[in-house]
Amino acid sequence: MKKVLVSACLMGQKVRYDGNALLQESEAFQRLTQQAKVITFCPEVAGGLPTPRPPAEIDVADGDAVIAGTGKVISVQQLDVTDAFISGARQTLALCQQHGIKIAVLTESSPSCGSSLVYSGEFAGNKIPGHGVTTALLRQHGIKVFSQFSIEDALAEL
Repeated sequence: MKKVLVSACLMGQKVRYDGNALLQESEAFQRLTQQAKVITFCPEVAGGLPTPRPPAEIDVADGDAVIAGTGKVISVQQLDVTDAFISGARQTLALCQQHGIKIAVLTESSPSCGSSLVYSGEFAGNKIPGHGVTTALLRQHGIKVFSQFSIEDALAEL
């Protein structure tokens, strides 16, 4: 049985920035949990951020830029939390490498886990095309990243 990394919040763990979970109960998600061994992880918590924590957004909506040092992750309080996001991304990659994981289902719109949309960096509630820091690092290492809205695509990869 293949292993799949899944964001801890999608599995019901209350680790999101607001202290809540984002439990997935769709039929497709249930099939995923039955067809693969799920490894759960929260990069932001692993990176040392508390729960709850102030919202954070990528200033350039590009996780690759953050990894390259040309972008930052900034909290709504204007604190630079880039190091915590990079640390969490690196720990996520290490976990995937340790377990031979090649598929991840991560939380859309998150500055860590967003795979096709993230918030604009303006704290105005606007989502724009982009991807999070963890997603960028995983993809750089050949791991396919999907969101909770593309479970069928993840299932097709199993």
